[in-house]
Amino acid sequence: MLKLKTKFDLRRDVVADILRKEPTIWRVETGMSSADYSGAVDTRIVNVERDGGILYSWKGASGTTRIGKYDPTTKDNKLLYTFDQQVSVSSCSLNKEETLLAVSLTQRRGGQDRLNPMSKCLALLIEIHPINNTKVLKAVDCTVRVQFLHPETDSKSVLESHLLLIAEDGYIEQYHVLLSKYEGYRVVMLNPERLSKLTERIAEDVSWVQWDRDSQRLYYLTHRDKTLRCFQFYPNHNCEIVLEMMLDLPTEPLNTLRFVNLGFDHYDEKKLQQQHNQMEVFTNNIGTMCVCFSQPAIDGQEQTYSVIFVHKGCSKTFRVSQEGDAPEPRPRPLFIPIGYYILVYVAGRFLHCINSRQPQTLCHSLFLSGPEAQLGLPEPSAGVTLLGVEEESEEEGGGGASASVLMDLASGKIYRADLSSAFLLQILRSDTPPTRTSSLPLSVAPGGAGRAPSRPEAQRLAALHGLLVYLGTEPTLEDKIIDWLCDNAMAFESFDQIQEFILASLYRISYGKFLCLDKVLPYSSVFDKKEVAAALREVPGVSCTSETYTDPVFKGKARGVQSFWLSLQWNTEKMKHLEAAPHPRYRTSLLQDPWDRLRGDGGKTPSQSKHLEENAKKVLSMVDTWSLDRKTVPLFQEEDPEQRALIGLMVDKLREHLTRLLPGLGKKRIHSLVVNYVAKLVSVVCVSVCVEVQVLY
Repeated sequence: MLKLKTKFDLRRDVVADILRKEPTIWRVETGMSSADYSGAVDTRIVNVERDGGILYSWKGASGTTRIGKYDPTTKDNKLLYTFDQQVSVSSCSLNKEETLLAVSLTQRRGGQDRLNPMSKCLALLIEIHPINNTKVLKAVDCTVRVQFLHPETDSKSVLESHLLLIAEDGYIEQYHVLLSKYEGYRVVMLNPERLSKLTERIAEDVSWVQWDRDSQRLYYLTHRDKTLRCFQFYPNHNCEIVLEMMLDLPTEPLNTLRFVNLGFDHYDEKKLQQQHNQMEVFTNNIGTMCVCFSQPAIDGQEQTYSVIFVHKGCSKTFRVSQEGDAPEPRPRPLFIPIGYYILVYVAGRFLHCINSRQPQTLCHSLFLSGPEAQLGLPEPSAGVTLLGVEEESEEEGGGGASASVLMDLASGKIYRADLSSAFLLQILRSDTPPTRTSSLPLSVAPGGAGRAPSRPEAQRLAALHGLLVYLGTEPTLEDKIIDWLCDNAMAFESFDQIQEFILASLYRISYGKFLCLDKVLPYSSVFDKKEVAAALREVPGVSCTSETYTDPVFKGKARGVQSFWLSLQWNTEKMKHLEAAPHPRYRTSLLQDPWDRLRGDGGKTPSQSKHLEENAKKVLSMVDTWSLDRKTVPLFQEEDPEQRALIGLMVDKLREHLTRLLPGLGKKRIHSLVVNYVAKLVSVVCVSVCVEVQVLY
């Protein structure tokens, strides 16, 4: 299902470098011969910072513990600090200027790394430029996680750093660390003895917390209520709560504090598998937010998970039957955001690719079960965690396409993961179920034309939309889909593939980045039918319930800042307005009555003819200037008054529709949007007519 690219390999990029240097260090520290060096190093990743720098620790044969950083840009490793004994590093963070290192150390009862017989965890703040003072921040009997803020700033010399400390006891503190520079390059803490006076507790009674390193946001829940809150940290180091939202979660959903994206525990497959209760928040730069929550399998036979589509004002709860024997403990669901899709994966059971922009029908989300429900990731998936997202360097439609960055804790590998077009094409073109180990050929299975498909039509429809809408900018991909349309002339019982090709292509190139248009312009021919076919609205073994959701409360600067929060607020308000509006989605059938009147006895007045001709000229001039070197039919190379009048009428009626529903866009913006939309519709129709001609001949 996923196309993976290895970005980092702990053994290749770090361990190999350590093994080249460690024998020499061991000889110097012990005075023994390098030939006696055992070559064993215990290395693991402890954090990944906003700039992509990977922090890791390793225990060598000399009895020390070291912390280093791998720079993905230069491919270099840098030693940051050395402890003169073996310790267990549970959390670690480096400030942006690389002058301070925050570390939390866990003391294992009965182990060899006893640092303080009175405390379970020590949180330290260490000067590393140069190595000098070490300040103990906390000595407590609970797990502590540390994380420096990494604000975007143009300043090259910043003499303050800000550190978050999150304790398992349920409180979050922010440390404001003032720095001083002397002798031109030495950076030390200014008055470290007064550090406690520059500390503020920003949250208490916390039951769940998630850090978003890319956006510098902190989401959390408390035991007092079921309200999701979000702190936004700004470049000037100020922070404020920008979002509050009531969640309808089960009673006592998270009875022990859960850390999300705040350091990595030692890989323990059994422990990870048992963490059934989990919650994660995902956002997209076009203004979408999804809150995902999973519950333990009921009697081991039914997996339940919910997705709250904040930008849509609704939620969906899915229940998946899991018949047959299954390993104990049952694998936990893994949530992975890929662009505006949310993947829910239970190893060996099912894979659900949920479309967060069009979640109202199951047929626009892909559900797979059995052997073909494979991500392509190493098994078991319990050791896979999400690090963040990477936006495409060149976006063209696709509605904020992005890839996820995943880490496999067991192997120490970090991947860039995106949807695989080869996998989706195989679903579309062949009755042979794709597998992770198959070569995923792109040719049509012999005898495919005219043969009734055995694969569920809902899967084919979801795969077609995934290819055209999300992955449609890939070179040659549309040509492969056109070949499939030409070679598979049979009509599906529940949908028209030519109509879906037109609408999905138009969706990608016209309005993929504007969420408010999801409810206004056509997306699928399925919505034009009085009743959606049972094959598209039902998936065997899966039940789905929908609910409307309480609107989130936006606070502080979220009201006025040109940012993600403004986009999310605007989207939620527009969706609420469109839900209340009668018949918000535009349909071409709306043209029938005015078109009949124009062609009737009265005909068109001279002013109407002139107006419609002006509209048509604007549209066709854009079509003429676009590159249409694909398989197309030259529909408009001769004068055809009726065609031109129909195009002009379509511009008029679509403009009226958008002006009625979205007056806030403004007349100029709506006019430009409408002309572009109709011009691109004409372009896609040219391609589609060519497909139908090839099918006939």
